Parts: sequence; structure tokens; C-alpha cells
Amino acid sequence: MGRGKRYETEGKLNYQKVLAVILAIAVIIMFIFIIKNVFNEREKLNKDYEYFVLYSANKWGVINQEGEEVISPSYREMIVIPDRAKDVFICTYDINEETGEYKTKAINKKNEAIFTKYEQVEAISNIDKDNNVWYEKSILKVKKDGKYGLIDLTGVELLPCEYDEINALQGIENSILIKKGDKLGLVNDKGSIIIEPNYKEISNLGETYKEGYITIDEQNQYGVVSTTKKQLLESKYEDIKQIYLPNYFFVKEEGKLKVINSSGETVLTEGFDDIKSESSRGLIFVKGNLFGEMNSAGETTIEAKYQYLKEAKEGFYIAKKDDKFGIIDIDQNIKLPFEYIGLTYNEKANLYFAETAEYKTTIIDTDFNIKLEGILSELNTDKSYIRMRIDDEYKYYNFKCEEKANTEILTDNTLFLSKKDGKFGFVNKKGEQVVDYIYDDATEQNEYGFASVKKNGLWGSIDSDGKEVIEPKYNLENNLKIDFIGKWHLGQDLNMNYYCEK
Repeated sequence: MGRGKRYETEGKLNYQKVLAVILAIAVIIMFIFIIKNVFNEREKLNKDYEYFVLYSANKWGVINQEGEEVISPSYREMIVIPDRAKDVFICTYDINEETGEYKTKAINKKNEAIFTKYEQVEAISNIDKDNNVWYEKSILKVKKDGKYGLIDLTGVELLPCEYDEINALQGIENSILIKKGDKLGLVNDKGSIIIEPNYKEISNLGETYKEGYITIDEQNQYGVVSTTKKQLLESKYEDIKQIYLPNYFFVKEEGKLKVINSSGETVLTEGFDDIKSESSRGLIFVKGNLFGEMNSAGETTIEAKYQYLKEAKEGFYIAKKDDKFGIIDIDQNIKLPFEYIGLTYNEKANLYFAETAEYKTTIIDTDFNIKLEGILSELNTDKSYIRMRIDDEYKYYNFKCEEKANTEILTDNTLFLSKKDGKFGFVNKKGEQVVDYIYDDATEQNEYGFASVKKNGLWGSIDSDGKEVIEPKYNLENNLKIDFIGKWHLGQDLNMNYYCEK
């Protein structure tokens, strides 16, 4: 018996409705993707990027902190990034090897030329006491109509182009020498003139700009000007030594070395060959190549019998005797034996760091108790922690030398280095395993979310989710520091501070 036409039509699909539903779903999915892309693009636009020099295929470019190429490697000369938080990149090109002439330009992250009204745009290079090159972060030297001036990284003019030369005062930040004709002056990194261009020479008094500057005029007379433009010593001395003494100056007058106060009054004239530093009781001096201490009346408070002497904390001195360092008090009682090859005091940590002949570090508190011994990996005064390698493991400590978990110290990290059965892996903040224990060595995440991992003698990297970005394939045994941004590793020459692929 047949079921009739009703049954036969009931099972048929309405293809128009199905197609409409499929199209509707497709439109919704497409809309979701569009919205997601809009938010992603907006996030990228609002994101604060940092930039790093890239070296690849014998050319120089720029990457950001995610390892993305911003400027493709296309320049023969190294690109300079004065401030890695700003997309201002200084490029050198058209170099004439015979004449030494060259051209420069500034570009942004879109590879667009900026500050184009100037003939040249250059970063201001400097060099520290260890011969490491660095650059002034907030200013650029520009040239127009054959003269030099200063602009900031947004292009605002800080100093008009009217100087014959502009260069950094070597080793000192925030101190820029300006030259007009054959006379020197000095400005700070805001373009404010500290010393008018009236001098033959200008040098630093201490180790930073805050201590002031020594000036030499055309008559070879020495004076001192503060960073606030105050004349601390008038230009009348035959010499002023480059040593900062908070309450005194070490000068030469009428052929004789002497210590004077800020009023120019003589304090000390004899009993020393040299002055090295100020102490709470007076001055650390040198006599016959040995260090001692005297008060402002010239009375010896510590006999000159040490190879080195410097007050660390009030009443306690780091001293060197028989080629070894130790600590003495004001009565020359030995508080720490003379058995270390190096010894420093860190004021922020309030700890002594002593180096042993085995290239290990002994950390000592201010009561002269040994707190830690191992290989010092990091002393971070910003976040107040110490990282030590002890018994082949990395351990973290606060400045009380209390051991802390890496999760307590590295609070911004998503992954944390962990060791099990002689192998390294990574866990999350809950201690749950994220990356298998398969690596022979590894580093903690850097501030950009990448960690370096080592297997079979070769290095690679993982991202913040524990995913392998580049499998271990680089031999970096000659690198003093192992660090990755994406697939790029830090170059061997730390002075140049660039990322590359070996």
C-alpha cells in the first residue's frame, strides 16, 4: 500500500534555505575575522614596540621585540638606534673609502626618510672606560648649511645649526661639547648651554656630569663649573685634578699641589703624593705608592701601608695588602681576611661581593658574615635580587640573601626554568609542566618573552607559550651572553648589541 505523495515530498531538502543558512554562517565567520583583524591591528597600533639592530646576509636592518623584521637587511653599514623605544633609525650610506666622506639619513619604521631638511642626521656616539660604544638616547646631531645643531627624536630643534663641531664629552652622559671657531663650550641633552664656547679645553671633574666640569682658558688657567652653570672655582689654577671630592678640590697653584675647599682656602699642602677619594674622616691619600688616610688637619688616621684603600661604609674600608683584598675598620682591625682577588661594596644591595681565585663570588653582609658562595650570574638592583649558579643550578635570592623561587622574583614571566633528572624544561606559575625536560641547558625568559634552550651543544629559542621558535642549531660557545628575540640570537660582540643568524 502506497504512502502517497505527502511522504515523498516531506524528505526533500529546501536547497535555497540551506544555501541561505550557509551563506549567513559564512558572513558571520567573515565578520568575526574582520573584527578580530581590526582589534589586532588596533592592538598593534597602540602597542609600545622596541627595536633592535639586525644583521643578516652581510646587511643591516631592524627587528622589533617580537622578532619581526621592521627594516629588511639592506644597508652595508650598521644602523644606529639611539633609543630602542623610538622608531628613529640612523643609516649611513654612499661611503667614499678614499676621502672618508659619507651620507646619513634618519628613517622610521615605515622606511620613510625623516628630518629631511638637514644635510646630515647622526647619532652622538660616546665610549665608556671599558671602550664600549654607546649613544645619547634623546638627541641627534644635525647639519645644515655646513654648520651643526641638535634636535630631539621628534625633530624639535634644541640647538640651532651654528656650530663648527658637536661631539660628546668622552665617557660622560648628558654632556655635549660645542665648538665655535677654536673655542669650546658645553650643553646638556636638552640643548641648554652650561658653558659658553669660550674655552680651549673642557673635561669632566668626576665620573658623571653631576660633579661638574674643569675648564681651561687661553691662558692655560683652570677653573670648575657646575652642571647648574655655577662657577665653583674661578679660572686661576695651574691644574685641577680629575677627581671628585664632595667638599674639596685637588689643585696645583704656584707650582705646588694642594687640597682646597670650595672657598678656595688651602686645607692641605703636604704629607701626600696624590689624593684618591674623600672619606668620612678626611681624605684617602697616596704616599710612596701606598694608600693611607688623613684628616683635614693633615693628621694621619690610617698609615700609608696598603696597595689600595677606599671607604665602603662609614668606618669600614676595602683594603689591599700582599695583592689580596680584605676589609679593615677605623682602628685597622681586620674585619674580613685579606684573601680575595677582588672586592666591592654595593650600596643598594648593602652587601660586599668578593671574588675568589676560582672565579667564584662570595657574598658577605655588613656584619661580615658569609651568606652565599657560587658563580654570580646577575645582580639586579632595580628588582632587588641576586641570581647565583650554585651546584650547577641557578638560584634566586633577595638582598637579605634569602632564597626565593623564580616565580617570586620574575613576576612578569609566563614560563619558569625548571630542572629534573639533569635536564631543563619549563613550568608555568602554578608549577605545571609546559615544556618537556629535554634540554641540556636553558635560560629564563627575557623581557620579551623568549627563552634560550640548548640541546646537543647547540642553541635555539622558545616563545612565551613554550613553542619552539627555532630549533637548537647555533653553536654559541664564544658568546658571552646567550639571548634570543624570535629566531635571532644576540651577536658575539656585545659592544655592538645586534641580533643575527649565525
